[in-house]
Amino acid sequence: MPATNAVPTVPEVRLRDLRPTVSPVEVVGRVVSLERREVTRRSDGSRRPLVSGLFSDGTATVRYTWWDPPREGLERGAVLRAVGAEVREFRGRSELTFTWKTRVGPASAAELPPVDGNDVPSRSVRDLRPGEEGFRLDARVVRVASRTVSVGEERRVVYEGLLADRTAPIAFSAWSDFRLTAGEAVRVAGVYVRAFRGRPQLVLDERTILTRIDGAELPEPAELLRAPPRSIAEVEDDGGGVAVAVEGLVVGLLPPSGLVYRCPTCGRSVTSGLCRVHGQVEGQPDLRARLVLDDGTGAVTVNVGRADTERLWGVTLEEARSRLRDLPDPSVLEEQLFESVFGRRLRVRGSGTKDDFGVTVFPESVERIDLDLDATAEELSARLGSGG
Repeated sequence: MPATNAVPTVPEVRLRDLRPTVSPVEVVGRVVSLERREVTRRSDGSRRPLVSGLFSDGTATVRYTWWDPPREGLERGAVLRAVGAEVREFRGRSELTFTWKTRVGPASAAELPPVDGNDVPSRSVRDLRPGEEGFRLDARVVRVASRTVSVGEERRVVYEGLLADRTAPIAFSAWSDFRLTAGEAVRVAGVYVRAFRGRPQLVLDERTILTRIDGAELPEPAELLRAPPRSIAEVEDDGGGVAVAVEGLVVGLLPPSGLVYRCPTCGRSVTSGLCRVHGQVEGQPDLRARLVLDDGTGAVTVNVGRADTERLWGVTLEEARSRLRDLPDPSVLEEQLFESVFGRRLRVRGSGTKDDFGVTVFPESVERIDLDLDATAEELSARLGSGG
């Protein structure tokens, strides 16, 4: 990014300390969001480009406007140093403006100011929105697990799970090993919120300050993990959630289900040997079941993984591959799977997301509920006969 305009020495301030009376200033922060557009000059009718969005250094998040920004090299997550930024007040809040006088260039995340958890406001999970930084949160670790992911050419370990306070649960991902264990209470600062599958997710990185606390007022994991099922209609109205529990009858099976093949690098489904990200690959066999679950108030899709598919079907991956060698049509496997699960009542717990096709649940547990078969047959017949 160009840095051609010399400016006088100006004070460097944290974003929480911005005041219109101290301007211009020098700031360092992360681009949380950006939107490019053009405005029309009143003087001559020409078009002038600008970028606007949110800018954060961990102590606060403020709006910014950047006039005549570079055409390339600016993206979400970039850390920038701006020397000579103007400060204005809008609706009682300070905002930044980068003008032709402002020298803006890339900076390192190590240059962001250290965050003291006591210096930032306390927030509750219910009030968090994607793009927010500059707060502290007290929460209980409900669950945590590690997995290895590809970041470019690098393989990294990420720790994922669920945190909760008395207001709501929230998913998190941690790119550093904080040695978290389920059940402990923690206070985190220097975190930020992003959107993942349409829901807020808390991100912990190398700048995060984490301390263990007593947390007597925080909920216990069992309160969330064993909460009673809700109606599917309620889950749909809420747009899903990170800790949903539903119960219903299996009324459908969506393709691709049964024996599928996955990319060995990213785990996505492979069609005709092609991964949409990594191109031609040798797919790895796997089992899955995309079940349609109905409780009379609505329906959800449940993406069941290999272990639960084997348990529900009673057929292992190896047995399914053996069956396929004797079948002229691979779709017969899907039919066999559907016959084995149709009409079963299941209780599913996990995270749910909503899109144009409805709610999809990614389960953490799938329980089979024993039924009165005659009563269930009558209920299922009536439900299908009425169209839902």
